[in-house]
Amino acid sequence: VQQQLQQVPVQHVYTNQVQYVEGGDATYTTSTIICTGLHLVVCVLSVLGHLLAWALCLSVCLWLCVCVLSRQLSSGPQVQWLLDNYETVEGVSLPRSTLYCHYLLHCQEQKLEPVNAASFGKLIRSVFMGLRTRRLGTRGNSKYHYYGLRIKASSSLLRLMEDQQHLAMRQQPFSQKQRLKPVQKVEGITNGMSSGSGQQQQQSSGLSDISTQVQQYQQFLDASRALPEFPDVDLQGRALPEGIELEHLKSFQLLYREHCEAILDVMVNLQFPLVETLWKTFWRFSESQAGDSATLAVHDESEKRLPKSCLVLLCKYDPVLRWSRDCDNTLYQGLVEMLIPDVLRPIPSALTQAIRNFAKSLESWLTNAMMNIPEEMVRVKVTSASAFAQTLRRYTSLNHLAQAARAVLQNTAQINQMLSDLNRVDFANVQEQASWVCRCEDRVVQRLEQDFKLTLQQQNSLEQWAAWLEGVVSQVLKPYQSSSAFPKAAKLFLLKWSFYSSMVIRDLTLRSAASFGSFHLIRLLYDEYMYYLIEHRVAQAKGETPIAVMGEEEDSDDECQELSLQSDGGAIGDESLEPPAKLARTDQRVLFTTGSMDN
Repeated sequence: VQQQLQQVPVQHVYTNQVQYVEGGDATYTTSTIICTGLHLVVCVLSVLGHLLAWALCLSVCLWLCVCVLSRQLSSGPQVQWLLDNYETVEGVSLPRSTLYCHYLLHCQEQKLEPVNAASFGKLIRSVFMGLRTRRLGTRGNSKYHYYGLRIKASSSLLRLMEDQQHLAMRQQPFSQKQRLKPVQKVEGITNGMSSGSGQQQQQSSGLSDISTQVQQYQQFLDASRALPEFPDVDLQGRALPEGIELEHLKSFQLLYREHCEAILDVMVNLQFPLVETLWKTFWRFSESQAGDSATLAVHDESEKRLPKSCLVLLCKYDPVLRWSRDCDNTLYQGLVEMLIPDVLRPIPSALTQAIRNFAKSLESWLTNAMMNIPEEMVRVKVTSASAFAQTLRRYTSLNHLAQAARAVLQNTAQINQMLSDLNRVDFANVQEQASWVCRCEDRVVQRLEQDFKLTLQQQNSLEQWAAWLEGVVSQVLKPYQSSSAFPKAAKLFLLKWSFYSSMVIRDLTLRSAASFGSFHLIRLLYDEYMYYLIEHRVAQAKGETPIAVMGEEEDSDDECQELSLQSDGGAIGDESLEPPAKLARTDQRVLFTTGSMDN
């Protein structure tokens, strides 16, 4: 048996492998068992991982579906709320924070869960397609606005009075709040008006503080207009006054700049009474000559930066006077364009009345605030302020006329009646009478008459009429472009336009035209708008602001411009005073030439 066992072939066995021997038992090593167990564990975990991943994906999908469904259910009322309360209008803007605040109030009232500002912004852009975002405001105090969006006039949001300071478009910078705080703490001043005489003056003048309704009216303003940089004082080689150092001059410039920025900010917020307070603060106004301790405390900060004795000396210095005048003209022009960005666009009557009352009180506020300031500076300041007030009154009147005329121009029956009455006017007779004074070329007058009738027949809008009037001004004044005679020619054209239109109204009156009232209203509007156009054209030709042009003193040439126009024709005799129409039509010294209109 032993011999037979020895004859069995030897099989090689490796310790790290599983051996299968026929007819014998299987043998397993320890490492083999461990590896096999780990492999099984990995397989089980892999299967479980795949199952968990699929379960997780399924749960995420279900959660997203629920979120989308809930968002659709919740965004429906939000979309309708946006459409009910807001509308897209070109040329207006609304702060992003204001809109989101309205949304939060809406969610609070309706017991809805609000979304964050970013998600709400996406919702707004999906509702109002093409909406743009701009950063508007003065330097260092700008905010993001939705440009082209405003609150509907029928929306209840216009009547919201809560949290107005948060809803205001722009707030005063920190430095300006510090300047206003001391004034509000002393002498019983509230909202920029003293509880005594100042408040009585406000009530007697009818000046209403509409700053609490700034959210309602700010959409009619152009709050994006910032105050331009002021130039340096041009000393023109002149020595500084005795006792004045260069640092005093620089302090005055810095204080004046801050003062103008503060005025711009309170005007944007429609806090008109605060302008008087700012003037009193800057010019160190004091009821008593000696000044009490409370008043001195108000001006303490300004006194440290620039003593009043130095301020008084600078107010007599010619370079400072010229610089102050230029700065005021720049400031006031910006305020006009901010308050009335478009003279033809409708403005609420309450805002118009507030602006007119402010213009009425402007000069008295300024003269009162500058009680102890040298007369030279007072004269310069009052001249600019007077031009500013006059411009506000004219522009608000022009806007009022525009809205009244808009209703006439949109009435087909009135337009037809006006055309019928206008065709009965004897324009040949009107030209015969007007030519003695106006000396207008016949073909030019006929061209204007035909264009006027055609524009009236087409029932054009007020804006189209404005474009036609602007075209008339451009054609008439085209020969005088880049000429020193441009301002004189423009003013003379304004006189001739007014005289000729009065002759047409006279003919309509004598004929008892049924549309006389409509023509009278249209004539008032067109005369006022012509004045507006000429004012801006002259300012552009001189390279100045319209406020500066209106506030400048009349030149000696302008005072006798009707005589200077005749200077090249010799002495004025009896022949030149005769009214032959043929002389007027053939005289070469005419303002309107046929070529200027044909071009």
